[in-house]
Amino acid sequence: MLIEILIALFLGVSTGIVTGIIPGLHVNLVSITLLSFSPLLLQIVSPVTLGAFIIALAMTQTFTDALPGIYLGAPDDSQALNVLPGHRLLMKGEGHNAIIYNTVGSLGCVIFGIILFPLFIFSMEEIYSIIKGVMGYLLALIMVFMVKREKHKWLKSLTAFMMAGILGLIVLSTTTLNQPLFPLLSGMFGFSLLIVSLKDNTKIPEQKSNMPLTLSNKNLAKSVSAATGMGFVSAFLPGFGNSQAAIVATNVVGKVGDEGFLTIVGGLNTASMLISIGAAYILDKARNGAIVVVKEIVGSIGFEEMMVYLGVALVASGMGAILVLLLSKVFAKYIVKVNYAKLIISVLMFITLLTFFFDGFFGLLILAVSTAIGLVANHWGVGKNHLMGCLILPVILYFVL
Repeated sequence: MLIEILIALFLGVSTGIVTGIIPGLHVNLVSITLLSFSPLLLQIVSPVTLGAFIIALAMTQTFTDALPGIYLGAPDDSQALNVLPGHRLLMKGEGHNAIIYNTVGSLGCVIFGIILFPLFIFSMEEIYSIIKGVMGYLLALIMVFMVKREKHKWLKSLTAFMMAGILGLIVLSTTTLNQPLFPLLSGMFGFSLLIVSLKDNTKIPEQKSNMPLTLSNKNLAKSVSAATGMGFVSAFLPGFGNSQAAIVATNVVGKVGDEGFLTIVGGLNTASMLISIGAAYILDKARNGAIVVVKEIVGSIGFEEMMVYLGVALVASGMGAILVLLLSKVFAKYIVKVNYAKLIISVLMFITLLTFFFDGFFGLLILAVSTAIGLVANHWGVGKNHLMGCLILPVILYFVL
């Protein structure tokens, strides 16, 4: 059994590298594909082993999915908010540092999450009942605060939030879409940024892998603590994802700079996945696609399975952290050697083709509208965090109505 688990762990990590660096190849897609082949695979390995593969894959991807988001401007849903701060550091020649901040956040949340895991699982049921009743109102108050903070641009910020929110409501209520978040978030955060870079004839400066890190210990502690706490909430609360959690976390900790923000987003992604294992054990509920498939294969996750999966998650995180830093140096070395304009056009074409593959012409329409909203926000000089209204407004209505 141990040998099986170890093989599944290494295969999961290897697959997580591939799914992480290829935009649009999400862990949920691989997990669902695996589920369709599970009757055949279960004749060879145990259900727990298949679950270990998915956990290792999912945990590894929480590290590696920062690479396309920061270096290529092609994020998945968990990395959408990282695009702008990551791009700013990339333009300073500190793309590798951006990956380090993201990785430190992820690894810090794994360590902190494991330490606090007993507290999480013992308090989960009570906190769930309390937070569920106020989360919609809390999110609404935070968004009002964020819009008011824009001062002279508050009306434009509100308009951008509402445009994104209405589009999000339409997209997320359309049940025929296979990958609704891919064109929605790619357009607002990746596609629009790449178009502006292409228009401005942006050139990637030489990337320096030995630049000093500027994240203070204080901001590191604040970022990891906030990410772990909000990752705990997003792991078991329906409709409340990592992007919404990032908005709440950054408003709780205050100004931590691009470095701290990258740490928060990276940490949230990993903490949520880790704590989802506990939620499946305590609440018997799955809040992300990977855990849904694990529960479908394994059935009920008991204490023994939870401990196995925590061990797998911890080892996969350590391996993922090392591998993403090595891959980042490769990205940093070669991204300056390619024609950036051609690279941008290639990424734009790839996102377009992938959108059409997933959802046809309707997907392309969503991509076009979301890109237009992203370009409007850029023209107005409005922070793109307001465009997370595409996910936050539906969640507010989900809790309040």
